[in-house]
Amino acid sequence: LYYPDPAGKAPGKLPSNVNNAITGVALCGTLTGQLFFGWLGDRLGRKKVYGITLVTMVGCAIASGLSLGSTPQSVVATLCFFRFWLGFGIGGDYPLSAVIMSEYANQRTRGGFIAAVFAMQGFGILVAGLVAMTISKLFLIKYDAPSFQQSPTLSAQRQGDFVWRIVLMLGAVPAAATYYWRMKMPETARFTALVEGNHAKAAADMRKVLDADIAAGEGGQVESSSSSSSPSWNRQNQPYGLFSKEFAARHGKHLLGTTTTWFLLDVAFYTMNLTQKDVYSAAGILPKASRMNAIQELGGFLLMSIFMAIVGGLYTKLRGNQCTTSKTGFCGGHPGEFAALYGLTFFFANFGPNSTTFIVPAELFPARFRSTCHGISAAAGKAGAVVGAFWIQNYTVGGDGRKVRDVLIALAAVNFLGFLFTFLVPETRGRSLEEISGDDQIYAANGTNNGEEEETKKAAAAAASVDYSNSVVETIV
Repeated sequence: LYYPDPAGKAPGKLPSNVNNAITGVALCGTLTGQLFFGWLGDRLGRKKVYGITLVTMVGCAIASGLSLGSTPQSVVATLCFFRFWLGFGIGGDYPLSAVIMSEYANQRTRGGFIAAVFAMQGFGILVAGLVAMTISKLFLIKYDAPSFQQSPTLSAQRQGDFVWRIVLMLGAVPAAATYYWRMKMPETARFTALVEGNHAKAAADMRKVLDADIAAGEGGQVESSSSSSSPSWNRQNQPYGLFSKEFAARHGKHLLGTTTTWFLLDVAFYTMNLTQKDVYSAAGILPKASRMNAIQELGGFLLMSIFMAIVGGLYTKLRGNQCTTSKTGFCGGHPGEFAALYGLTFFFANFGPNSTTFIVPAELFPARFRSTCHGISAAAGKAGAVVGAFWIQNYTVGGDGRKVRDVLIALAAVNFLGFLFTFLVPETRGRSLEEISGDDQIYAANGTNNGEEEETKKAAAAAASVDYSNSVVETIV
């Protein structure tokens, strides 16, 4: 639409630098947002920052669809500007969503609930693809046009300019719909009690959502059927700081493990996502661009993304016998079988490491650093995605079968390296967040040193009345 080439033998396409900018600027924004909002979540609280990220996402999603300019370059420039800030807001949602769920859920169901939060991302991607295809189909019915082969000029319907704008703006609708519930949700008791040191407020918040006898005792301490006393320190009296020697000794290898595994995973995962169009072309799975018009190309690539990620095996039967093999012999003359295997890579990536890299950083670190460390881990992942967007994707532009094959082999090696770094991460199943982070020992030591009653093994969890009673999520459900 913006870079047509009527005299050429194929439809116009985005120059490599423009394509990389549009793709990469959102990733850079997400990386920045993960670091900033992760840190801010430990300073201002999970709930308050959660609202800020939502408003940022809604506003920038709408603004992205309104990108304007008198030239293609100016439209792309304004689009990149708003996509950066959209990514900035999305980045904040990574650490906050994971940490909020980990601090609300109990130790038996914590991993499942965090995974459920992350699974909604996949559901959102699916719905987004369906919405885009639906809008494309509606416009195609209303404004039918010939393929590029039939008419290079008429194939680029100007109405297609409305399609991508509407799709981008519709992304603000589900985000805005969650605003009321985000604002009604109380601050997590772990943050209020363990970071701010306000046990009375933590008890009041938990009374709103838990059917449990929780009351603030003398001195603002929390009394419950399973706790004897509360930690004797707060934000102003921390046993050690972030990136201190003691932090490095206790959690240094854990942070190294979560950052490197997420980085290496996203190098492979995002590269495969961003280069799907080149893989499809190299394998001969999609029709040539010259046989489609502008709106069909948009819908076709989105449909293929969904099919490859979800029903790769079924696609073998639906499409396999009709595909033609590229001249490079990229998929060995078996495009259907290749489609199935390629689809399985996405399935197992989401089934395993793409979920666990999101879950584990929300469990390993102390409450006062939890959001920051999750943000650092997530930002490392986005750094890997940037490597895929700006570097590896350039290597596969044009769908050269030999280059695509080399990239896929290299990504397999990257994934194996990530597997080795998983040994730096300890098992978290069946333990409270305080036990995992080692803070239960610190609480006990503080209580003894100050002449206070001996802390229970899970004093913080008892104070929040989470691990010893029903979780907030279970109660609401």
